[in-house]
Amino acid sequence: MALRNAVMAALLEGEASGYDLAKGFEASVANFWMATPQQIYRELERMAGEGLVAARVVQQERRPDKRLFSLTEAGLDAVRAFLAEGPAKPLAIRDELLVKVQCVDLGDIDIVRAEIVQRMERSAAKLARYERAQERLLAGRTEEEYCATVERVGPYLTLQAGLAFERSSVQWGERAVKLLERRAAVAGAPARG
Repeated sequence: MALRNAVMAALLEGEASGYDLAKGFEASVANFWMATPQQIYRELERMAGEGLVAARVVQQERRPDKRLFSLTEAGLDAVRAFLAEGPAKPLAIRDELLVKVQCVDLGDIDIVRAEIVQRMERSAAKLARYERAQERLLAGRTEEEYCATVERVGPYLTLQAGLAFERSSVQWGERAVKLLERRAAVAGAPARG
C-alpha cells in the first residue's frame, strides 16, 4: 500500500492541513500506518500535482498562512479504485526487536529485557490513547448504537485493530519478560551435579 492511500483515508475525515494530517496520523492512522510529517507533506504535494487533492490557503493572524487539503473527485475515485483492488497483501512483520529476541541467547538478557519493557511501555501508552479515543467516539453509546448511527464505521474498525495490536504487544511483552527473567535466574544459578 502506498502512503497516498493512507493520506486519502485520513482526508475522508475532511479538509486538513499537512500539520493536521501529521497529528492525525499520530492519533488515529498510526494504528495501521506510520509516516513522518515530511513524508506526508511530500505526498500531499505529489497528490496535488496529480489532481487527487485540492489545496486552499487560509490566512492567519500572527502565523504563517495555512494550506488546507481536501480530496477531489479524482481523489475519491482513487480511493474507490484502491478499495476495488485485489486482496490486500498479507501482513509482514519486520521488527528489529524480534530479531534481537531471536538472538538473545548470545548476549546480555537484561539489555533485551529492558528493550521489551520499553516496547511494553510505549504500547501501554498508545493503548491508553486509543482507549480514550474509543470513549470519545462512543460517547456513552454501545458499539452497536454507535455503528448504527455514524456515517463512517471505518475509523472505528481501524481503532479496534490498533487496540487489539497494542493489547497483544503488552501481553507478549509481559510473557517474554517473565521467561527471560526465569532464563537469567537459571543461567545465574550454580550448576548442579
